Amino acid sequence: MSDTLPALLVGSYTATGGGNATGISIVPAGPVGDAEARTVAVKDDPSFLAVSGDRVYAVSETADGGVSAFRRDGAALEHLWDAPAGGDAPCHVRVDPSGSLVVTNYVSGTVTAISLEAAESHAASLLASDGVVGTHGSDDVGVPAAAVVTEVLPDATGPVEDRQEGPHAHQSVATPDGTVLVADLGGDALHEFRITAEPAISLVRVHHVAPGVGPRHLAWHDGDLIVAGELDGHVHRLRRDDSGSFVTIASTATFEGSVGESLLSHIEVDDAGLVYVAVRGRDLIVVLDASDGGLSLVGSASSGGVWPRHFARVPGHVLVANQMSDAIAVLPIGDDGVPGEAVAQIPVGTPTCIIPV
Repeated sequence: MSDTLPALLVGSYTATGGGNATGISIVPAGPVGDAEARTVAVKDDPSFLAVSGDRVYAVSETADGGVSAFRRDGAALEHLWDAPAGGDAPCHVRVDPSGSLVVTNYVSGTVTAISLEAAESHAASLLASDGVVGTHGSDDVGVPAAAVVTEVLPDATGPVEDRQEGPHAHQSVATPDGTVLVADLGGDALHEFRITAEPAISLVRVHHVAPGVGPRHLAWHDGDLIVAGELDGHVHRLRRDDSGSFVTIASTATFEGSVGESLLSHIEVDDAGLVYVAVRGRDLIVVLDASDGGLSLVGSASSGGVWPRHFARVPGHVLVANQMSDAIAVLPIGDDGVPGEAVAQIPVGTPTCIIPV
């Protein structure tokens, strides 16, 4: 097991969203016991980050939200440009193979594609104008309207009335078929889109899951889709049938008893087919096995704090962003894949996203 950690970028909630951070933080690479976070970019509610090469993209999960691009140079971030998120409370951002930045907006139920080529080109032209229009690190380097396109998810509701009163786009993932799936927690659906570089978004089809699942985050394993049901406490395994529709082939509870205020959050699958999912409210990291074509429970462990919003797997450890503990818990991974007790806590205000770099 490695005693060192890679460098980490950490997204958080700031005072705007009731949090304790001041923006994006970085934890330099080094020994587990010496890890320490510091703010590298002041930004309102950068709750989710994406990294591609030396570029870092961060949402601002606010009303009428936005997304910002930075250039990373070691432990420093240089602001490059900003773009509208196309809705309220953007909660996820991802670089798509189409060359677009895909942003999902939770409150408004919208998905936005931003042409990275157009955004970078426009920002470069402004920055080459000797500061007349914009300068490096300024907050007024926008992108042209033609570089941004937004799609509104169809109106839908679900049985969990206080959470499913309308569509809530939570995450997007690329599919092996060259399309994009958007998890709609409010509508119990997965919306499949084709996104192209113009940018353009076109609907391919809608895949429905069982009422009350509340799909939040998604991952792939052996061509199957693994879905964290935020509202029903289950992990679901979906597979395309001959018609191209996703159908559920397995569902497994992540804990015993009633769901109550227990809410699944992030999910990942390792190369061996072990599924890791965080459970807020019960403050667990649960491990399931998807290697045999099904979905079986392996075990669970304490998340090392309160309200595990997100996590990252690094060699030898699972790093858990415990949102209400103002810390990242460092959990060693056992021989069976189940995490052990935390061996370290990295203080950082209201962490919501961890990206190893």
